[in-house]
Formats: sequence, C-alpha cells, structure tokens
Amino acid sequence: MSITPTEQKIIDFLQKGDKRALNLLYEHYSNSLYGVILKVTINEEIAEDALQETFVKVWKNASKYDPKKAKLFTWLYRIARNTAIDKLRSFNNRYKKEVQIDTSNVYILPTSKINQDVLDIKEHVGRLDEKYQIVLDALFFQGMTQQEASDELDIPLGTIKSRLKIGLRELKKVYNP
Repeated sequence: MSITPTEQKIIDFLQKGDKRALNLLYEHYSNSLYGVILKVTINEEIAEDALQETFVKVWKNASKYDPKKAKLFTWLYRIARNTAIDKLRSFNNRYKKEVQIDTSNVYILPTSKINQDVLDIKEHVGRLDEKYQIVLDALFFQGMTQQEASDELDIPLGTIKSRLKIGLRELKKVYNP
C-alpha cells in the first residue's frame, strides 16, 4: 500500500493528537464521505449530522487507526458508512414513535354523536344527590385520588368507590338516555 505525503501527514497528526489532522481530513475527504453518507441516508440534514459525527468518531478513535490494516480512506469510509446507518436507524425509530398528526385520527371527534344539550357536566353533577356530588367533585374537579378523597372527606374508601360508581351510573343516564 502506497501512502501519499498528505495521507502520511494526516496519519502523523492523528497519531499525535494534533488537531490539524481534522482540518486536513475535512479538506481532503469531507466531500467524498458526505457522498457516501448521503447515498445511505438519502436526506441532506441527516447526512450533514452524520458527517459531523463521523469526524468526531475519527478524532476519538484516531489512536486505533493502523495504516498496516487499511488505507486511510477505507478506514474513514467504514466509519462514515456505519455512522450513516446508525443515524438513519435512529431517525426512523424516532419518526415511527412520533404521532403523525396528518395521518392520525386521534383528534377527529365524531361531533354528531355528542349531545350538545349535555356538555355542561358540572351542571349535571349538581343535579345528583349531594353525597354523589361531593365525591365526584373531589375526584374529577379537584383532582384527588380515591384515597385522598376518603381522607379529606372522612368517608371510608369503600363508600367513596360505591358513590363514584353510582354517581357515574346516574350521569350516564343523562348522556345516554
């Protein structure tokens, strides 16, 4: 394997931890590495991130480069390609986990099924027996847990649960006559 004088200078700088190596690497190899990365990612923004990360990895792993095992470009190429693949996987995983609002039906509410006359829930809760009102108010409007409501209202937990169940059943009659 013949090494050009520029490659030798870059290798020497890398092995000494001299930051001039990064400038020379970028100057001589960034276009080629970007082309490799873009071919894998097919996305300019991801490719730019991957190129930057490639140079960071090259710098951090400079001491591992052995000119007897591979040419400098081959070593750089492997790092760049693997970084591009990792970036693409990361992007795809993140993209799949995000809610895609334009294709989501989460926000589509069938308004034809909502009874417009019963939208004021507090008013309907106010029509229930007071014992149910107190429990529903504590749980839904004050945000208490069942245990907190039991402690605050000095009502046994079992009674809180029963009154919640009955109160909700009575409200259901209003919304589903």
